[in-house]
Amino acid sequence: MITGVPTKLTGPIKLLSSEWRGEVSIPLATFEVPLWASVQRGIKLANLAGGLKVTLIQEGMTRSILLECDQIDEALKLREWLTKHQNKLQEAIDATSRFVKLKSWHCELVAHLIFLRFTFDTDAAAGHNMATKAAEALQNLILANFEHLHYVSISGNYCVDKKNSAINGILGRGRSVLAEAVISKELCQKWLRTTPEAIAALNLKKNLIGSIIAGGVRTANAHFANMLLAFYLALGQDGANVVEGSQGISYAQVDASGDLYFAVNLPNIIIGSVGNGKEHSEIKDRLSEFSFWNPRDMRFNARMLALTAAAAVWAGELSLLAAQTNPQELVRTHILLERKRKH
Repeated sequence: MITGVPTKLTGPIKLLSSEWRGEVSIPLATFEVPLWASVQRGIKLANLAGGLKVTLIQEGMTRSILLECDQIDEALKLREWLTKHQNKLQEAIDATSRFVKLKSWHCELVAHLIFLRFTFDTDAAAGHNMATKAAEALQNLILANFEHLHYVSISGNYCVDKKNSAINGILGRGRSVLAEAVISKELCQKWLRTTPEAIAALNLKKNLIGSIIAGGVRTANAHFANMLLAFYLALGQDGANVVEGSQGISYAQVDASGDLYFAVNLPNIIIGSVGNGKEHSEIKDRLSEFSFWNPRDMRFNARMLALTAAAAVWAGELSLLAAQTNPQELVRTHILLERKRKH
């Protein structure tokens, strides 16, 4: 049984990155009909501004294991041992996959509980399964060397997988990306029917202050989840990753020339160009149709997918904020587009 989700191409949008520059169309799968038009409007603004700069900040999939010790001194010895035996750790990981590399680890102690969060480079894959296998290999190695440590769980919720958390916002999970552009005041007025000052003020009052009083965890945005989920579903990604993926910050500032600098930070884009979900023929075709696609460099493709996801988020976020600076525009537009769809 297959559940079909309406999918449309938006764009093309001009992307400016250190690895690739060019125009790319963005597929979005959603039942929220106005999303396509909203993202398209944001894309138009990016193109009129000369393109959207997209930057990969860091990458690494995480998995945490949970152990228990008889005495806290044993946990301290473990931390020292991990620091001194990096080669042994990587050897254990190599037995699970030639693509996985250990990047770092973090340890949190709660009484006799030991939470170990490992960050892995998983090449072109999103890396959930690869990271879990690697973490299990490290867990087995640790338990073989410390007889007074005991297994509790292969996942200790310190990863943090498909849950909102402060640590993912701080350290990142998956691929951390930034998308940014400067939109002139003339473009804002002509195409968004608003001003840079109005957008910056709304971003501060709604996204930042509103998120603070709501208890948001390291997040201040209007609707990252909308664009991100639509992008994930269109490309055979794990849609549940939108939980941590939607964590991020929108930044709006009026520069010295009176123009709008607008950026989105997304620390947890979990996406891959290979792996589960990509075996379906329609997904394969859709991935290969990206203008940047290089069948000989799947890691490059995965990075570009993360940057393209950020572009979709940037476009939809700017468009929605602009609409909300004008009374009645959001409701009026949604009703208009939904009725057109029904007829």
